[in-house]
Amino acid sequence: MPEKILVTGACGQIGTELVTALRQQYGVTQVIATDIHDRSMMRSDGPCYTLDVLNSAALEWMVETLGITQIYHLAAILSASGEQQPVMGWDLNMQSLLNILEAARKFSLEKVFWPSSIAVSGPASPKASCPQGAVPDPVTAYGISKVAGEFWCRYYQEKYNLDIRSIRYPGLISHMAQPGGGTTDYAVEIFHEALLKGNYTCFLKPGTSLPMLFMPDAIRAALELMEAPRFSLSVKTAYNLAGLSFTPYELANVIAQEIKGFKVAYEPDFRQVIADSWPWSIDGPGRVF
Repeated sequence: MPEKILVTGACGQIGTELVTALRQQYGVTQVIATDIHDRSMMRSDGPCYTLDVLNSAALEWMVETLGITQIYHLAAILSASGEQQPVMGWDLNMQSLLNILEAARKFSLEKVFWPSSIAVSGPASPKASCPQGAVPDPVTAYGISKVAGEFWCRYYQEKYNLDIRSIRYPGLISHMAQPGGGTTDYAVEIFHEALLKGNYTCFLKPGTSLPMLFMPDAIRAALELMEAPRFSLSVKTAYNLAGLSFTPYELANVIAQEIKGFKVAYEPDFRQVIADSWPWSIDGPGRVF
């Protein structure tokens, strides 16, 4: 039986590129793109629907009616946006995941992918080469939801034998979608502003080192994790994934070599506190070079 894949949050930073990659692998008609936004907002060459993942009845109807076998659940409110609306962020991030897990249980889906984040780390976590087994210590509503989500995923694996896979993504750098409210989004915004204005005001201090990953590597990691034999997986919460680390100052200097006269001002805001709680670099089972 061919796979039929449902992607939630398809208009987001990951979803925009993941849908394309999935359709290249499984076929255009086999990948269903969904988002709470109107379908006209989706950059989609295949089937797409408007879906509120908090509506469990609508989600389950879609899973059953379309014969879904796998779900990539990407809908979420990110770290910085979540601090502006913490209760709303918790409700969306947590309840939507539980709705997905329940749908997977009721309809015996083959696999579920759900992204976690470095936001599970905090002040007590090692700053350099933060290992897979570091104790979670989140300081944001977003991070709290990701820690809880990791353990809900493990619970559904152990209690219902579901196959759920997750990656703790660092900051993701892409060009196809606009930044979505994350603390590492300066690393995307800075390129747009450099081209449009020739200057950028960064919301982090110049020396703030954070782990980052190029979006094609993030997509490849998700696909490879989902293709791996289940018996080969040892982590039931979420795998660390490491790429590279750099500071706003270092990135700005590299851009200035390409765009003459490019200037950056630094005006740290509430996102600096979030960034300061996260590791400078990541280590663990997953590493992408």
